[in-house]
Order: sequence, then C-alpha cells, then structure tokens
Amino acid sequence: MTTLALVDAEQRDMIASFPSFDPEQDDLMEFRRGLVEGTTTLLNSGSVKYEERLILGPVSAPDVRVLLFQPPKTKRTRSAILYIHGGGMIAGTPDMQAGMFNRLALKTNTLIVSVDYRLAPETPFPGGLEDVYAALVWLHECAKELGVDPDRIMIMGDSGGGCLAAATALLARDRGKAKLHAQVLIYPMLDLRTGGPDALSDDPTTGEFVWTRAQNQHAWSAVRGGLTVDDPRFAYLSPAFMHDLSGLPETFMITGALDLFRDEDITFAQRLWKAAVPTELVVYANAVHAFDLLPSALGERVRHDVLEAVRRLL
Repeated sequence: MTTLALVDAEQRDMIASFPSFDPEQDDLMEFRRGLVEGTTTLLNSGSVKYEERLILGPVSAPDVRVLLFQPPKTKRTRSAILYIHGGGMIAGTPDMQAGMFNRLALKTNTLIVSVDYRLAPETPFPGGLEDVYAALVWLHECAKELGVDPDRIMIMGDSGGGCLAAATALLARDRGKAKLHAQVLIYPMLDLRTGGPDALSDDPTTGEFVWTRAQNQHAWSAVRGGLTVDDPRFAYLSPAFMHDLSGLPETFMITGALDLFRDEDITFAQRLWKAAVPTELVVYANAVHAFDLLPSALGERVRHDVLEAVRRLL
C-alpha cells in the first residue's frame, strides 16, 4: 500500500521521484551532498551574497560559522532571526537555504543569521545544540553593533533545525542569558521515539515520503550518542520530553498531514497551550515533509503563511 494518492496533486510527481535514503545501505556523505545540491537548486541559492563570520563557540569547541543576510539599509533598529537549517541534524548547511534567507530578509527588513552547527554522528549531542546557543548569545550581546533590538530576536528552524530551535528556546529560558521574542518551528523533529517501537502514535498515512521512520530512527541514534534517558540534559536533546514548557516565547508551528512528525508536533502545540504559551499551529492537508520547498500552489500558500506569521511576531 502507498499513500501517494493522498499527496497534493501538483506535488505528487515530484514526491514520487524524490531520492530516498536507506541508512542501512546508502552512504551518508552522498545523502548530504544530494540534500545540499537539491535544496540549493530549489531555493535559487547559488548566486546569493551574504556575510560570513566566525564567532566564539562553546567551551573547548571550535568557533561557529554564521552567515548574515542583511535587509536594506535603514536607520531604524531592526529585529533579527536566528535560523537553524534542517537535515535531521545529520546533514545540511546554512548555505543551501541562502535564497530563502535573502528573500526573507528583504521582505521583513530583518537580519537573518544562519548557523553552521556541527552535525552528528561526528558530533553527537550536545555539540550542535551548544553551537546554536553560542550563536544566540553572540547575537544578543552584539545586537547594538549589528543594528538589532536585543528584545526582538526570533529563533526559527525546520525539521531537525526545528528541534534545535525548540531546544535552544528551552536553554535560553533556563540559563537566562539571552531572551527570545518568538519561535517559529517548521515541521519540527521533537520526539526521538517517533518511527520506533515505543512511538506514542504511528499513523501509517504518515512518513512514507521524504523523511521516513528508518531515517528518523537512524538520525536520532546518531545525535543521541550514548546519552541515557536519566541524564538531566535528555529533554534538551528531545524537547518532547521536557516536562515544563511554561515561560517559552510566542510560537508559530506548521506541519503536514502526511508528515512523519505530524502527531508529535500537534502534541507539542497542545502542551504549549496548556502551559499558557501563545501558540498557533497550522496543519496542511495533503502535505508531506518539506512540502514548502516544492513549486506548487500549496508551497506558495505555506510560504505566504510563514512570512505573514514572521511579520506578526516581529
């Protein structure tokens, strides 16, 4: 049985031909190259200019590379978005989404800072998360130099980057060093049980395309490393395990009805509501993982919705 007939009609052929990654047989480096090349092409990122900086990384770790996408020059103090790229925390680069960041900066008059965090399995938890947090602290402390209002910093991420964005928001709340104004989570990867035998839900209409159960379990295993469930840091690895979600910034979330992450995203939004965090969740019918990247009316609609949400929150 296949769920292809449920996929948006305009996107169906593209989804059917989307290259799959079998973690038991395929090469991770090849998957990484394919993801970057495909996303770069889809987002017209090849000719986009940006500023590149190295900032102070976590203790006893390398410096962190960040990319800065500047809006038009203005005398007004601007807001900023710290963006965390997707790829299951095992693949992807900030450069592959440069076209999207450039357009977002221009349309929102916002400085976009994209983080080149370390990937698993070479660097398991908490390496990537601490890289993102270091970038947030740098952005907060250098806000005046960058022409940014430190009280108007948003964090935003998709897929595995959505996990790191949510976890960074939790770290920012708990460490109290850098305040976040809002978070935007694009089909975030939040619960390491999804796709495995202990998954809280397992709807067979989800997860057939783009990001599968096998890929998800492989990625979580790589990121988790040897971290045990009784480690006090475990909920920063997988935010679905965080008992207390109160005190988080206003949140906008999207997911797809056919996305493997649909149920964990809905559950997380419900828990945010119960914790009195202002939260908006949109679930798109006929949508698989990464559906917003594909040329179609559905893709245009979600890109418009996300842009309007960013404008409202900033």
